Amino acid sequence: MSQDLEIEFKNLLSVEEYDALIAEFGLKEEDFFTQTNYYFDTPDFQLKEKLCALRIRKRELHYELTLKTPEQVGLLETTQILAEEQVTAILDGANIPVGQVRDALQSLGINHETLHMFGSLTTTRAEKNYKKGLLVFDKSFYADTHDFELEYEVTDFDKGETIFDRFLEERGIKKRETPNKILRFYNVVHKAE
Repeated sequence: MSQDLEIEFKNLLSVEEYDALIAEFGLKEEDFFTQTNYYFDTPDFQLKEKLCALRIRKRELHYELTLKTPEQVGLLETTQILAEEQVTAILDGANIPVGQVRDALQSLGINHETLHMFGSLTTTRAEKNYKKGLLVFDKSFYADTHDFELEYEVTDFDKGETIFDRFLEERGIKKRETPNKILRFYNVVHKAE
């Protein structure tokens, strides 16, 4: 189990901007990996109301249960490693296992017994170190759509913001309002209803 502060900047990209960045950084097919996020909330979306998110992430045969909660700067990620059998059980309706994530849910007033999976999102991702941070190139597939996104993960908010803004500006990439993946997924699913 671990807790980490996530500080990242995001920007949605057009397919042309995405392709140009992939070419600029010399990314090849073997540089990409695929991960799937399974998102959970209560039937009345109490986590979403609290600006929190709960997911299980599958990357090859590695599974993580992560609760993201807002902090003054960034998001606090509380993570537990899960065995494949635990993931299968949770996806089939079992409760969140005992541990730090379940404890954090309880402190938020969320009854873990009411949680259910409301969807999944698959991302093809590549990563590159850049000026003491990590650039992340994502192509995500969810519902009947897909999108392209650039993330910049850092440890210092102010320096990271300056570097990311300059990065976009130097490449003529328009800065766009970019909700996180779970909100984009949620918005697309609910537009379809």
